Amino acid sequence: MTVEKEGSRPIAVFVPAFNAAAHLPSVISRIPEDVWERIKVVWVINDGSTDATGETAREEARKNPLIRVVDCAHNRGYGSAVRKGLQLCGEEGCGMAVCLHADGQYPPEYIPRFADLILSGSLDLVQGSRIASRTALSGGMPLYKYVANRVLTFCENVVFGLRMTDYHSGYLGYGRRTLEQVPFGRLSTSFDFDLEVIACARARGLKIGEIPIPTRYADEHSHLNPVTYGLRVLGVMIKYARGGYRR
Repeated sequence: MTVEKEGSRPIAVFVPAFNAAAHLPSVISRIPEDVWERIKVVWVINDGSTDATGETAREEARKNPLIRVVDCAHNRGYGSAVRKGLQLCGEEGCGMAVCLHADGQYPPEYIPRFADLILSGSLDLVQGSRIASRTALSGGMPLYKYVANRVLTFCENVVFGLRMTDYHSGYLGYGRRTLEQVPFGRLSTSFDFDLEVIACARARGLKIGEIPIPTRYADEHSHLNPVTYGLRVLGVMIKYARGGYRR
């Protein structure tokens, strides 16, 4: 691995991980070598896993000094794990942070595409879109999730005044302005955290966009309740429409 000066490593990556021991090593190994040369740190946030996620993460850290592990004593929820990762990445002073899920659903190979848009100043917040790639159904997304995604996305575009194709992917790249201006600590501890980030960024006039990513649904286990999540999404849209994210 090539060692460069700290200032030439503008990318921080964080991996929220809950019971992901089976997938975590392959996710880390799929980060391209040339991307490692631009990465300052990779934080693995072990969110109170009951399997060997913590041990697996520490083994990866022993092999790679850029990897650091945070162990949470109890499972605090997806939003809490992402908030912790963003806090740590923000403290690194990097130009951007990328949220890479530990279950392998999102491709680490696409990190450079996020970096190109964010580090060039073109966008402040970038989301990976499974819909834009036209691989959602062929990649295994359940039909009910696809239909719900399309309905919610239509409503979200109306409310937020954007033209996105997929607000519900957790693959997000955060630019420096987003890291500094969005009050992550006040946002949800659940799966609607990502949408609240978009709402806050939009309310603050930050530049938001997306890139197409391939869809992969395999043997990973989803911890998301679709009914509860749908209600939370509606709550975010109502709050935004009332100006709740401007403060």
